Amino acid sequence: LLRGIDRKDIERGQVIAKPGTIHPHTKFTAEVYVLTKEEGGRHTPFFNGYRPQFYFRTTDVTGVIELAAGTEMVMPGDNVSMTIELITPIAIEKGLRFAIREGGRTVGSGVVADIIE
Repeated sequence: LLRGIDRKDIERGQVIAKPGTIHPHTKFTAEVYVLTKEEGGRHTPFFNGYRPQFYFRTTDVTGVIELAAGTEMVMPGDNVSMTIELITPIAIEKGLRFAIREGGRTVGSGVVADIIE
């Protein structure tokens, strides 16, 4: 589909952009809603250091959740602010929506609030 590009040179989740216009990032803050058990989400809370999969556009990457100071755990049904650090840098920007998945099911959704690094 792209002139001069072999299929073997591209992977699912890659972003095509003018050079220098998009920068990959690994750490950001987000506003997240955690699905309830009835919505198909988790039955139990999660804590600092939780490592789910984050789905942005067509790519997925593991990340580590850091809860805000004073927040010990996040219960299903909660809306919460958190810091997320991805294990692989990807192209993200403020306002980008994402899904949080665990074991093949969606357990939350969020939006990038601010890029840290």
